[in-house]
Parts: sequence; structure tokens; C-alpha cells
Amino acid sequence: MVNLMGLERAASIDDLRLRAKRRVPRFAFDLVDGGAENERNMRRNTEAFEQMELTPRYMVDVSDIDTRATVFGQMFDAPFGMAPIGMLNAFWPGADLTLARLCKAQNIPYTASSASSTSLEQLADAADGNGWFQLYVSSDATVTEGLIARAEAAGYTTLMVTADVPAAGKRDRDIRNQLVVPFRFTPDVILQCMAKPRWALTSLKHGTPNVANYSDLLQRAPSYADVQKTLISPGFTWEDLERLRERWKGRLVVKGILHSKDAVACAEMGCDGIVVSNHGGRQVAFGPPTIEVLPAIAKAVAGRMTIILDSGIRRGVDVLRAKALGADFALAGRAFAYGVGAGSDAGAQRAFEILQLELVRALGQLGIPSFEAVGPSQLSAVKGTIS
Repeated sequence: MVNLMGLERAASIDDLRLRAKRRVPRFAFDLVDGGAENERNMRRNTEAFEQMELTPRYMVDVSDIDTRATVFGQMFDAPFGMAPIGMLNAFWPGADLTLARLCKAQNIPYTASSASSTSLEQLADAADGNGWFQLYVSSDATVTEGLIARAEAAGYTTLMVTADVPAAGKRDRDIRNQLVVPFRFTPDVILQCMAKPRWALTSLKHGTPNVANYSDLLQRAPSYADVQKTLISPGFTWEDLERLRERWKGRLVVKGILHSKDAVACAEMGCDGIVVSNHGGRQVAFGPPTIEVLPAIAKAVAGRMTIILDSGIRRGVDVLRAKALGADFALAGRAFAYGVGAGSDAGAQRAFEILQLELVRALGQLGIPSFEAVGPSQLSAVKGTIS
């Protein structure tokens, strides 16, 4: 167990969040913690999980709990992994590598973001066989092809194509903070950094974070705003996805699915999986929580492809709620980020421990000895089932 700077007192992911907020400058904290516009969708993600009830069954032997889950032919020790987060080294210096190494150590998947502050090659080495690569399809086809070729060469076998950013989300906190990349050290930013000396000193050691996978593009473009225009493609269509399916010989997962018809289209195209996700509420303020749309999606494509859920997971039992409603696996992003912000390597470890211990405890309380045995029968009757 972690015993560093009082981290053992962190009882929940929310505790880690509050600790991170005390250690990270506001502009950097808001970059990860914030959501789109009034953050309604971000709040609804977690609220919808809390409203989902599971019914315990007793007099079952739960002395030996098995949390393992098999995804894409690989067995992981826990049924959740790390979701992709861009520019995470701005939240806490070195966060990308810290979390990639954690995921390898705990045998869970790590998803490297196209917009990470660390190169996809370094993250593949750190994850060492547990790495997936998340791709933003660029409006410049040569940029997209370059990333795909690099991911292949680095040994990634799972490509996660993000479909839910046809236009960048409007994040009010970033606007209020006048956040730009690379960071502009205004008097306000300097004061915030001075108020968080541990973050500032660690940042000096690691250097100013940037989007490492686009370093060549950054050198050619007149400004980061020009780079951003090429990072996403408002013209990304099903025909483009079909070409990606033909181009990528490994497992292809589509992230950002919220409608059952889109899930069916992915299955019919031969995609290996989907991530039911609303980008953690960071892109769209008016959309539905992922846990609410999951049952219809699971009904439409369960058994035809792997269903992964993210957005809003803060408790270990949330992973079981997702499983009961039809998901095969889950990803958490902010939960791990808060851990790193709360205590670097030890904080990341504590975040994993909290989720895993809560998961084990919830399985025991439900009377289910293994994660794979969780299903719709655990849903409370008043909430309905996926059938």
C-alpha cells in the first residue's frame, strides 16, 4: 500500500481529485478537470452511474474474487484500463510515462493519445505489450498515415479511432484561463506556478509540455492554432473509416459511439470493438450519459464485437454497473489523472488501488466471485434490464 504524503488517507477518487487540486496550478488543473460549456454532460456522466442500482445476493462463497477480464485475446488482471488523455504532462509532469508504466505493472491496458505530451514510441516501450494507440484522424491525410505507420512500427496492435470530435469542444474554463499551447507564461500563470512550487520545480525538470507526436507539424506551422486545424477532420465519414479498416491490419476500435445504429455500422464494417464514450463530457455539453445509452447499444451488437465504456467512472462498482448493462470492459481517464496529480507515481498507484479494492469489495457484496459472471440479473428490477 502507498504510504507517501498522506496518500493512504485518500479513500476515494474524489479525495485524490481534491488533493490534486491543491497541488496543480488552476490553468493546468482545469485543462483536465473541465468539461464542455456549463459541464452538464460531465456531471451527468457520474450522476447517471450513481443512480444505477445493483441487487446483492447472499450465501455465496466469495472468499476468492477473480477480477480478470479478457479483451482482444489478452487477459488483464482488472476489467478496466487507462483512457487516452492529451497533454496530460501539463497536469503533472511525466504523467504519461508514469501511467503507462503503472498499467504495465498492474497488467491493464494503457491507451496512448495522439495528443500526448510523450511520443507514441516511448509510451509503447513503457506499456510494453499493454499499449493501445488512440488516433485522431487529421484533415491532412499524410499526418494520419504518418501516425498509423509509426504506431505499426512501435508495435501497437490495437488502434482506437476517435470519431466524436468533428469540431473541437468549447471549454469555458480554458477560455477563462486564456489557455494556449504551448503555454504562454502571463503574469497570472506565473503567479499560479509560484503558488504550486512542487509542480513548478518538477515542470522545470521535465520541460514545457507539448503535443509530442506532432513535433514536425509544429515546426512547420506558423502557430499552434494552425496545427489544431489539422489535428481533427470535420469531413471524417464512414467511407474514411472503411478505408482505415482496410489499412490497419490489427484490431480496430471506434471511440465515441453513442447511438445503436452507429454501433451496428461499426460491426458491419468489421471493426473489432467500440468505446461507448462522450469524451468525458469534454466535447459536447448536451449529449446523453454513456451508461444510459449503453443498454440499447449492447442489445444491438453484443456478441458481435467488444463493447468498452468510458466517461464518468469514479468508483470500482461503476465498472460492474457497466458490465451488468452489457459492456465487456471499461476505461477511466480522469480517475488516474487525479492520482498522478495527487502524488505522482505513488498517487497513480493509489488511484489503481482504490478502484481495484472497491471493485473487489463490490463483487463480494453482490455475491459474485468473478467479474466475468456479472450480468443483467444483478440489475435492480426497478431500473430494468437490457433485455
